[in-house]
Amino acid sequence: MNKTNVMRILETAKIEYQAYEYDPKQGVDAISVAKYFQQPAERIFKTLVTIAPTHEHFVCVVPANADLDLKRAAALADVKSLEMIPLKQLLPTTGYIHGGCSPIGMKKQFKTLIDETAYLFPTIFVSGGKVGLTIEVNAEELAFLIDAKFGNIVKD
Repeated sequence: MNKTNVMRILETAKIEYQAYEYDPKQGVDAISVAKYFQQPAERIFKTLVTIAPTHEHFVCVVPANADLDLKRAAALADVKSLEMIPLKQLLPTTGYIHGGCSPIGMKKQFKTLIDETAYLFPTIFVSGGKVGLTIEVNAEELAFLIDAKFGNIVKD
């Protein structure tokens, strides 16, 4: 397995992780990844990128089986509102493509929000920075690395 920037950043920060490859033909969405690894969908987290009216970007990390609540995320981010960035802006904004977007190692470190349910597990899974790769890491260590804030950012 070739190392990604995500893996290099974690190693430089001396954060333990496990990298797992999967077959993207089985699906690249977080629910498909959860099924592939026979993990509860609540433990596989997807990375979503949003934008505020101020043009400031926020990264939201939420469980595979949950929907981002833009109002709750905006409140936690202390902005008036948030909306998803258009898919065509994902690569130029983050350096990542759809299905391979990781909260670690974006072109620029954006303010990041992680759903508080990450605390329910000793480790969570996030994208490894490319399609077909997922990383298992401790949520608190991840949050410390990327200076993320925990909160309730999913719909009930």
